[in-house]
Amino acid sequence: MKKALMIMAAASFVMAAGTSVAVAGAESKCKACHTFDQGGKNKTGPNLFGIVGKKAGSTEGFKYGSYLKGSDFTWDETRLRAWILSSKKVAKAAHAKTKMPAQKVKGKKADAVIAFLKGLK
Repeated sequence: MKKALMIMAAASFVMAAGTSVAVAGAESKCKACHTFDQGGKNKTGPNLFGIVGKKAGSTEGFKYGSYLKGSDFTWDETRLRAWILSSKKVAKAAHAKTKMPAQKVKGKKADAVIAFLKGLK
């Protein structure tokens, strides 16, 4: 029953977003390391609830790599798009490191991930 409810909820979210394959694939890829619920626990990666508009590297209780640990920016669409495409490349350009592997999410999949993250308020 619980599984059926989760499937129905996911299906309605996907229909609302209009990008079913992109959202489902992107969310499941992110779920491996992140949680999305308000007050959710950190996993290998930090909880992403409310990430859009949040100061980077500021999730309490999470140990960030050198790039995000001392960051002075806020997550917006542009930074998220670059990050989910190649976090390693972004960190390396700043002569720093990240623990997050490059996800290579781009195009419509990146649009879906960003829309999903923007909806976490």
